[in-house]
Amino acid sequence: MKATLRAAARIAWKDLRIEARTGEVVIVTGLFAFLVTILASISFYIDPNNARLVAPGVLWIAVAFAGVLAMGRSWARERDHDVMRGLLLSPMPRAAIYLGKAAGTLLFLCIVEIILVPLVGVLFQLDLLPVLPEIALLLFLGTLGFIAAGTLFAAMGVRTTARDIALSVILFPLVAPALLAGVVATRELLVGTAADTWGWVRVLAAFDVIFLAAGIVLFEPLSSD
Repeated sequence: MKATLRAAARIAWKDLRIEARTGEVVIVTGLFAFLVTILASISFYIDPNNARLVAPGVLWIAVAFAGVLAMGRSWARERDHDVMRGLLLSPMPRAAIYLGKAAGTLLFLCIVEIILVPLVGVLFQLDLLPVLPEIALLLFLGTLGFIAAGTLFAAMGVRTTARDIALSVILFPLVAPALLAGVVATRELLVGTAADTWGWVRVLAAFDVIFLAAGIVLFEPLSSD
C-alpha cells in the first residue's frame, strides 16, 4: 500500500509541475466555471430570497461541468505522445495511476472552487461567511466523489474519439445522487433550514468511499488493452 501511495504521489506531483508551467487545466476550467456562473446569475437572479434557492444549483452545476472539463484536459496529457501506454507498461501498481490522476484533478478543481464560491456570493448577494465551513466540507466531499467516479471513466475514454461526450453521458447519471445531495444540503444551509447537515455529509462520505474503492479495484481491468 505504501508503494502504491508513493507512486500515486509521484504522478500527482508530475501533473502539478506541468500545471504550474502551463496553467492549462485551472485557467480553462476556471474561465468556463466563471462563465457558467455569470450567465446563470444574470438569467435567474430576481431577489435575495430567490437567490438563496437558485445559487446552490448554479454553484454545483458550475463545479460539475468544470470537473468534466478538468478531467478531460488532465487525461488528454496522458494521451499525447502515448504517455498512457508508458504508464501502463511501468512497474508501478495501476491503482497508483488512478489515485495520482484523481488527486491532481481534485486539487485543480478545489483551486477553482476557492475562487468560485466568493463569486457566487457576490453575484447572488449572499453572505456565505456564516456557513462557509459547512459549504467547504460539502463541496470537498461532493467533488471527491465526482472526481473518484469521473477519473475511472475518463481513463477509459482516452482511446475513444468522442471522449468528452462519452464521459458526460456516462458520468452524470452515475453521480446524480451526490450532486443532488450537495445541492439540497447547500440550499438548506443558505435558507436556514438545515436540521441535519451531518446527514448529508454522511451520504456524500459514503458515496466517496464506494467510488474510490470501485476505482481502485476496477481501474486495472478497465484500462487493460
